[in-house]
Amino acid sequence: MRFRKSLLVFIILAACWAVVWAPSVAAEETSAGPKIVPLWEGRAPGAVGDEDADKPTLALYLPPASTATGVGVVVCPGGAYAKLAMDHEGKQIAQWLNSIGIAAFVLKYRLGPRYHHPAPLLDAQRALRTMRWNAQKFHLNADDIGIWGFSAGGHLASTVATHFDNGDPRAVDPIDRVSCRPDFAILAYPVISFTTEYVHRGSMENLLGKNPDPKLVELLSNENQVTRETPPTFLFATDADRTVPPENSILFYLALRKAGVPAEIHIFQHGPHGVGLAPTDQVLSLWSHCLANWLKARSWHRQVER
Repeated sequence: MRFRKSLLVFIILAACWAVVWAPSVAAEETSAGPKIVPLWEGRAPGAVGDEDADKPTLALYLPPASTATGVGVVVCPGGAYAKLAMDHEGKQIAQWLNSIGIAAFVLKYRLGPRYHHPAPLLDAQRALRTMRWNAQKFHLNADDIGIWGFSAGGHLASTVATHFDNGDPRAVDPIDRVSCRPDFAILAYPVISFTTEYVHRGSMENLLGKNPDPKLVELLSNENQVTRETPPTFLFATDADRTVPPENSILFYLALRKAGVPAEIHIFQHGPHGVGLAPTDQVLSLWSHCLANWLKARSWHRQVER
């Protein structure tokens, strides 16, 4: 009888343990997709609710240990600050990075009209801090962490590349004590300027609202915010892009050049906005090879096959 009671107690305790720990185990071992990591425990700064839209996250895509280079990239999909192109500007990008030994962390950042600046910037900065703080855990080099953005995500990436800090050494949260400066930036058909005729008004309105402060508009026109501390940058655009004209990329490139920041720009003649890696276009798909060569030249991974 005592044995039966003891066995019953053991079964109950085991069941309770399973309820408590099963979610975290599942999150580690699931084969349904990448592990999703919240950027903050509890509410994010400035959160207006507890819905999915209020919870910025990172999707982790880690290369096999045998090919890992120690390089990591925060990936910012585009979508005019109103939605996120998580497939061809998120998942596919992460898989491509993994194929050349680079760890990818796809960012789900907060969007308008529910959120305006600075929420997306805080999310992207936190993503870089999180990767750098956990560099050993993710098998990364803390000084080889970059950011890659597409369209409005390119605006966000360029904002991080021109608006960063070294961390707050007095912060209670240890993640906030480390730098959010990216070591390099990749900008694909990015939104850059809010003060010229090349502005993408949908992105600007979703980020800043309908009647933004002119000083804020100037501050987030990132071609005007480049300094010699801006990280080395690779830019890609197409001449045929009528949604976000390539002049955005050109303005940023010229600012980098003036500041003495290493930069490379590729403008292809054909190709619509939002092409991602353009895997089915024999010509346009060459842009990823240009990028791979740029990364290789900067010694940010061991070997890249053409």
